[in-house]
Amino acid sequence: MEVTFEARGHENVTGRHRSTFEVTKDPEIGITADCIIGVRADMACADLPEDFKLMLRRGAKVEVILRAGGTEDRVIGVGHPKMTLQDGRSMVFRTSDYVDDRTILIKCDKAARDLSRDLVRALRNPRTVLTVEMRVLGVR
Repeated sequence: MEVTFEARGHENVTGRHRSTFEVTKDPEIGITADCIIGVRADMACADLPEDFKLMLRRGAKVEVILRAGGTEDRVIGVGHPKMTLQDGRSMVFRTSDYVDDRTILIKCDKAARDLSRDLVRALRNPRTVLTVEMRVLGVR
């Protein structure tokens, strides 16, 4: 199973957060939003297909492929039974096991600061399109 959506870059993308990265539908972010790597996203947690949400709640292992500016990076994380996936504005990918309405994956092997610096540089341009592809690798 696979879900793909797009977001855009923003001049304030820094990609410095130590434990998360986030994609939001919001059109603007401040300079302190060091976890946000994409704005004006086509999807938030609430918009995910129900069958994908079910897989996440069953603890699916998911590969996230981030593509922008001719470069890509890959992140692996897992779902959790306590995920509500109800937030209508954003998706947060976490290295921790913390779960709230915005959490889409936990125990990710990368946070914003670990992402390719070429990818982050590309995402500082508001014209850059970020493609986010999420593939279920397996369910526990």
